[in-house]
Formats: sequence, structure tokens, C-alpha cells
Amino acid sequence: MTIAVGDKLPDATFKEMTADGAKVITSAEIFAGKKVVLFGVPGAFTPTCSNNHLPGYLENHDAILARGVDTIAVVSVNDVHVMGAWANFTGGEGKILYLADGAGDFAKSVGLDFVSNDMGLRARRFSMIVDNGKVTALNVETKPGVDTSGAAHILSQL
Repeated sequence: MTIAVGDKLPDATFKEMTADGAKVITSAEIFAGKKVVLFGVPGAFTPTCSNNHLPGYLENHDAILARGVDTIAVVSVNDVHVMGAWANFTGGEGKILYLADGAGDFAKSVGLDFVSNDMGLRARRFSMIVDNGKVTALNVETKPGVDTSGAAHILSQL
């Protein structure tokens, strides 16, 4: 079952790359007492994710934070080293929290997983606003490309 507006996010662990190496970070550390914009992508370094989805959040970083958001985070079913390299490559370090959901446990727990013919288990393309662990807005793409999960749409929901 897919998570819905009004639902609390399940407990989850992710990995993030830090200057000291890979670090485990929990959903409580990310979401408790904070307003977070979380968006999910099928894969780091993939064309739509790198060229269309992520750039909108980087370009609108300040505008999103100005609307009361504490953190902008991206999650993908990739390992922490790939997510760290993507953060570095895109210039998003320090602006966006790049979360590795290596085995897809988070994507599965919120019902936003799918199996790609080319890449195996992946996260669907989505965005959500999470306020103190509770989903207050959810946007899941139903066709290829970035429409409702993009930064412009999130800005209209804040």
C-alpha cells in the first residue's frame, strides 16, 4: 500500500556520505520536529534525474527554505558512494541531503518502489512534504518525466 497524505513515515535508516565517510542516519534524525521536502528518484546520474528533477530543487533551494522548510532531501535506491558522488558532481553538497536507500527498504515501506527492466528495484519518482514525520503533501509521477514531483509544484504546495 502506498503512503498517503496524513500518514506518518515509517521508521527507516538511510546512509549519507560525509567528510568522514558513510554514516547511518535515521528517519527520526531527518524528520522529527522538522519540515522536510523529500523527493525520490529512480537513479542517481540517470538523465531525467540529473538533468530535470534535481536541478529544480537546487535552483529553488533558497525559495523552498524561505517557505519554512528545514531540509530538502533526495532519496534513491543507490549505494551511499554513488549518492555521495552525485552530491559532489551536482554541486548539491550542503544544500540537499542525499540519502542512499541501498536495498530499497524505505521505498518498499512507503509503497513507492517498482522493478525496472534495466536496473532492478528502484524508487518511483515522487515528492512529498513531511511535517514532523507526517506526510502533508504527496506527488507521485504516473508517467515518465518530471511534472508533479518537481520543485515548482512543491513550491506551490508550501
